[in-house]
Amino acid sequence: MIKLFTDGSSHPQTNIGFGAYLLILDDTKSIELLKADIKTKMFKDTSSTKLEVQTMLWALKNISQTKEEIIIYTDCQNIIGLPNRRKRLEANNYLTKKGKRIANHDLYKEFYKLTDSLNCQFIKVKGHKESSQKDEIDKIFTLVDKTSRDKLRNELL
Repeated sequence: MIKLFTDGSSHPQTNIGFGAYLLILDDTKSIELLKADIKTKMFKDTSSTKLEVQTMLWALKNISQTKEEIIIYTDCQNIIGLPNRRKRLEANNYLTKKGKRIANHDLYKEFYKLTDSLNCQFIKVKGHKESSQKDEIDKIFTLVDKTSRDKLRNELL
């Protein structure tokens, strides 16, 4: 089993964001050692919703084709809901009721194509819990979240 943690932090005024992901292939590393394995990437012309999907796609593309189950941890409700929205989105050809193409339709199509080729399970993480309430998964997710926020903050300074 592979564990994948993804998060993003965006700045709406500049449309810049940083995505971060952590891929865990074995559970033997301490949380401190995992920090060095977090990957980050700047995305331009993005929004918070778009950034979360862009980060997920970037992370999944960096996983070589595997039949192993990938457990994906995210705090993004949009990503959690995408698998259940698929039939409706495809049936409506990614159009709104008014016939307008939905935002991020191209990313959603890419998401479905990529996840079709992988064995993914999505788990919603509640972000920004109090430290006393955090389990191991929450602590790892916090590392990824903090890394994306720190990268964005440093870019804007």
